[in-house]
Amino acid sequence: MIGIFGGTFDPVHYGHLRAAHEAKAAVGLEEMRLLPAGTPPHRSNTFASAEHRLAMLDLAIRGYPDLRTDDREVRRDGYSFMVDTLREIRAEEGNVPLLLFIGQDAANKLDTWHRWSDLFSLAHMIVMRRPDSRHEYSGALFREIQLRSVNSAAMLRKSPAGHVLPLEVTQLDISSTDIRTQVAAGLSPRFLLPDAVLDYMAQHRLYR
Repeated sequence: MIGIFGGTFDPVHYGHLRAAHEAKAAVGLEEMRLLPAGTPPHRSNTFASAEHRLAMLDLAIRGYPDLRTDDREVRRDGYSFMVDTLREIRAEEGNVPLLLFIGQDAANKLDTWHRWSDLFSLAHMIVMRRPDSRHEYSGALFREIQLRSVNSAAMLRKSPAGHVLPLEVTQLDISSTDIRTQVAAGLSPRFLLPDAVLDYMAQHRLYR
């Protein structure tokens, strides 16, 4: 099974890395790919360029061979749609189970994603939930989630795509927004993200 953990990673921090680590172990993945968005359609902008965000992510996971980066959305021109990304990976990997990891807040708005209903034919959906997370599905999305929900990671190995599994992960009170705010105010966000990432941000004067 291959996991896909997407995000803007603007910048990457220990909350991202801990969630990826826990998720990989919980479902027994052979491979977890962290995939930074190039030009995300749901964000009016990112604060660091795609190239900087990819470089910081590479630094953050250096020394962790169970995690790897996937730069296809950074290399792609135009908006980064997850449905296109999953189609590419499916074409490369054949019928291996693909698992798309998203947070509960993103899952609640899944029906606003480009061709969202096609995602279920391309991958399993793993919804990462924290203790204070609330699912707020509505309409067609609610029906899809109900139809496809399973309660065991073992079910994911039986087909290449199509299931939805909720997954509890540890809540770390760290956000990229707070890190950017601290840097802009001249404060140090040390211990919220890897030192190699912090040094890269200082070297390139990011978020100031």
